Amino acid sequence: MISDRHAWTRPELETVAPGVHRLPLPLPSDALRAVNVYALTPDGGADDLTLVDGGWAIDASRDVLRRLLGELGAEPGDVRRFLVTHVHRDHYSQAIALRRAHGGRVALGAGEAESLREVRGRDTGMQAQVAGLQRAGAADLADTVLAWLADAEAPPVEDFADPDEWLVDGQELLAGGRSLVARETPGHTRGHLVYVDGTVADGPMLFAGDHVLPHITPSIGFEPAAKPGALIRYLASLAALRAEPDRLLLPAHGPVAPSVHARVDELLLHHDRRLDEIAAAVEKGMTTAAEIAVALRWTRRELRLDELETFNRMLAVLETDAHLEVLVAQERITRAADDDGVARNHPV
Repeated sequence: MISDRHAWTRPELETVAPGVHRLPLPLPSDALRAVNVYALTPDGGADDLTLVDGGWAIDASRDVLRRLLGELGAEPGDVRRFLVTHVHRDHYSQAIALRRAHGGRVALGAGEAESLREVRGRDTGMQAQVAGLQRAGAADLADTVLAWLADAEAPPVEDFADPDEWLVDGQELLAGGRSLVARETPGHTRGHLVYVDGTVADGPMLFAGDHVLPHITPSIGFEPAAKPGALIRYLASLAALRAEPDRLLLPAHGPVAPSVHARVDELLLHHDRRLDEIAAAVEKGMTTAAEIAVALRWTRRELRLDELETFNRMLAVLETDAHLEVLVAQERITRAADDDGVARNHPV
């Protein structure tokens, strides 16, 4: 049975507002279980059908999408436009696959262009993460990740073709009979977008992608063309949303929630506490992100680093390093690379 916390993953259509429908699509062997795709239909009909995000290009996802769209009197070939929040394959790949099969236009944030080029040009698209582990003093974990990647199936390059339209911050869009504004929210990825729906009749809504999630803290800077400063950008993006009027939260993973502000406050508090924990570890003499990650606890279950699977151990070390970057920017610690290229962190 699905627990109450995971009830949102049931493959059932939910109408959030007139002409706005949440379609949870399954993910393969993924702890997140599902990704929410939102169907926008003018006046409740299927003409000019727009999807916010596309899902993962697998048969199970396509079958559920077809069934749920059928409840709206539509089918995948009726989708005229995909507004994708970011380049991760559980959001982007099915939009491209459906464009290939049926037509329709795909729009993506301009900041994702470099990552698309990277993933098409490499077998794994994760060299930046391996280099980050080495810089963090986790050479053994980097070797484990490389071995894991050698056995992993590379994503189909054709599912990471360029979009039809590159969107920029503040761009106004008419989609599914609604007026949206694309807003750049870098952090989870550099080109992540959210879509602000200001339709007065229904109350303000935010299609938040992975930027603001109701149950988990989004991973930071996990992208093929990863660059330093991801958490710095993420915290600034959260603060910018918090300064705007509150909105209904329509996340990519998790149930619809009544307040963007409430969840942003929780995320900012989480990162503040994490920064204090990591600063305290540096004060105790731990110098690398790898050392510090071992001392921290992870997930809601408070797991040790060695209790996590390889992929999540990688994310944990990289996110520890991202917090260290913030502490350097705040002038709470200093850092410098040693002769082996490992970043060493010290109290001010």
